[in-house]
Amino acid sequence: MPWNIPLPLAVWKIFPALGAGNTVVVKPDEHAPLMVLELAREFEAAGLPPGALNVVTGESESVGARLATHPDVRKIAFTGSTETGRSVMRGAADTVKRVTLELGGKGPNIVLDDADLGTAVDGALFAFLAHSGQGCESGTRLLLPRSLHDTFVTRMIDRLKTLRIGDPMDYDTDLGPVHSAAQRDRILGYIDSARGEGATIAYGGSVPQGPGFERGFWVEPTIVTDVRPHMRIAREEVFGPVVAVLAYTTDEEAVALANDSEYGVSAGVWSRDARRAFDVAEALESGMVWINDWHLAPPEYPFGGVKQSGLGREGGPGALDEYTEAKFISYDLSGGLDGKLYSLVLGTPPD
Repeated sequence: MPWNIPLPLAVWKIFPALGAGNTVVVKPDEHAPLMVLELAREFEAAGLPPGALNVVTGESESVGARLATHPDVRKIAFTGSTETGRSVMRGAADTVKRVTLELGGKGPNIVLDDADLGTAVDGALFAFLAHSGQGCESGTRLLLPRSLHDTFVTRMIDRLKTLRIGDPMDYDTDLGPVHSAAQRDRILGYIDSARGEGATIAYGGSVPQGPGFERGFWVEPTIVTDVRPHMRIAREEVFGPVVAVLAYTTDEEAVALANDSEYGVSAGVWSRDARRAFDVAEALESGMVWINDWHLAPPEYPFGGVKQSGLGREGGPGALDEYTEAKFISYDLSGGLDGKLYSLVLGTPPD
C-alpha cells in the first residue's frame, strides 16, 4: 500500500480479495501504517476468522520485496511508483504470480476552445491540487488552445490567489503541505529543472514563508508555462501541486501531445460539445477519461491505467476477477461413445 491515501486504497484491494475467498497479507507503507492497522482491528472485531487478513509492517526493500518473491503468494496487488512497480513485477516473475499494478501518471487535461471557462478553470485547478497533487490520477499536464492560453492562465492565477494554504486540520484551509521533506525537495527539484530548461514559473514555485509555515513540508501551488514536450516537467511524475501548461492549435495536436507519454492512467476533456469531447476522449490512451470533471472515481467503476501506468483494474464487479482463477470442468452426460472423436485415433471400436 502507498502512503498517500492508505485507507481507500486498502479497501479497494482487501474487500474483493476476501470476497473472492482468499486470505490476504497487507504491507502498508512504512510511513503510513496506522490506518491499515486500525482497519485490521475492525475486521477482527467484526468476527473475521484469524489468519484471513494479516498486516505486516516494515520497509519495502525487505518486507515488500519478500512478499513479491515468496512462493506461497499467488497474487500481488501493488499501488505506487512505476519504478517500484517494475521491481514488483520482476520479483513476481520467478514464481509467475498474477500482478495488478496501479502506478504513476502524468494526466493530460485538454481544454477545448468551446469549454465553459469558469468550470474548466476550477476543474483544472482541482485536477492538480487535490491532496496537494499527491495522486497518480492528478491532471498535471494542462493542454490549452493558443487562442485561450493567456486568458486561461490569468484566470487560474487569480483563482489561486483566493486559496488559503495552511493547517489541513483547519476547515478553512484549502491546500495543505506535502508528505515529507524528501517529497518537498523532490518537487522543488522539478521546478528548478523546469526553470533550467527554459520554462516559465507563472505562479508559485517556492516554499511559502511566514507564520504557520515554520513546521511542515510546504510547496506553493505552481503553474509552469512555456513548457515543451521534451522537458522533464512535461514527462515525469512530480507528485505535488505543480501543473505543466502546454499550448496546442488543433484537436489532433492536443491528442498527440496527450498521448506522447509513457503514462496512461487518467485524462480529461473540457468542452460544451458532447460529440467533440467524446471523439477526443476515445482517442486518448488512458484507462480513465473525465469529460468536464476530474477525480471522480466511484467504486462501482474500473480504476486503472494503460502503458506504464499499470496492469489490471480495481473497482467494479471486475475487481473480483483479479482475485479468482477461471477453471473449466467438463462432465459428459451421454454415457457412451456416440458423438466422441475417439475413432480418429482408435479406429472403429470392435463389436
